[in-house]
Amino acid sequence: MTVLLSIRDLRVAFKTDDGYVTAVDGLDYDLAAGETLGIVGESGSGKSVTNLAIMRLLPEPPASRTAGRILFHGEDLLALPARELQKIRGRRIAMIFQDPMTSLNPFLRISTQLIEMLRVHKGRIKRSEAEARALAMLERVGIPAASQRFRQYPHEFSGGMRQRVMIAMMLLNDPELLIADEPTTALDVTIQAQILDLLRDLQAERKMAITLITHDLGVVAGMANHILVTYSGKVMEESSASELFRTPSHPYTIGLMRSIPRPDLPEGKRLYSIPGRPPDLDQRPPGCPFAPRCDYVRDVCHRELPAETRLSPTHRVFCWAVDDVRAAVAAGQAGLTAAERAS
Repeated sequence: MTVLLSIRDLRVAFKTDDGYVTAVDGLDYDLAAGETLGIVGESGSGKSVTNLAIMRLLPEPPASRTAGRILFHGEDLLALPARELQKIRGRRIAMIFQDPMTSLNPFLRISTQLIEMLRVHKGRIKRSEAEARALAMLERVGIPAASQRFRQYPHEFSGGMRQRVMIAMMLLNDPELLIADEPTTALDVTIQAQILDLLRDLQAERKMAITLITHDLGVVAGMANHILVTYSGKVMEESSASELFRTPSHPYTIGLMRSIPRPDLPEGKRLYSIPGRPPDLDQRPPGCPFAPRCDYVRDVCHRELPAETRLSPTHRVFCWAVDDVRAAVAAGQAGLTAAERAS
């Protein structure tokens, strides 16, 4: 396995009127070449901030502070001069943002924006060649009548078509890593499935790695080789996809799984949601950040951060009650409260 990207002790903080607030707190993970990593968690868990840090798109100090190491092919992106970073960002690492309408320039034709992407990274490419490549990529991502729509403006496309345009733009320079930040947000379920199928097909063609950011474990179920579950800027659980869905070992992971819509849900039964809300970033509890919402909580959870428990070479979890959680999963009681498990 060739490691493409290594994140080591990544910390990101933002300046506020009351001092710095930590949004990402000691994140570590590896991404292998050609694989898909799913980063899952509720809003505010640090998913998007992590990937903006990789792209070096966060506000400049003192508005934000970033520490740790982001190693791409062993080279620390945080230490690169801006000129060297430009050779990587948008070319070898590309990012699809949540809302394509705000990512695309509303005043420029789609053709202009696609061609500009090529010219920035390919230098003196002929306009005719750039147009041909851009048009071919629009056709590849499934834009109907691409030659007729090539010179239209973003507002003339639907949300799903705009997302396809963004995917085409990011793939024009054949990146080794594609970061997809909630690529199916605000799309209906049919279009969501089409976009995910498209990403899967393009990955197989181009042998690129993908980081897929989402709040929905159901989205990554059929996409990811590896899954990172984050909460309040910290890793709660990391595992191969098969292990995670077979033996989830953190209460937060179980809560996210129970929140996935199911076709067999009895009529009239409400979809499960994790009680409570994530802590404010400037008011984190001293122990495990998930402790106030956890059904397996112990006294130590309120006092100390849990240490890493390594369950297999590809499965680790940060939880003081991991043995209780795994026992409940094995007994089919993972979705029950403490009182229900004791009865």
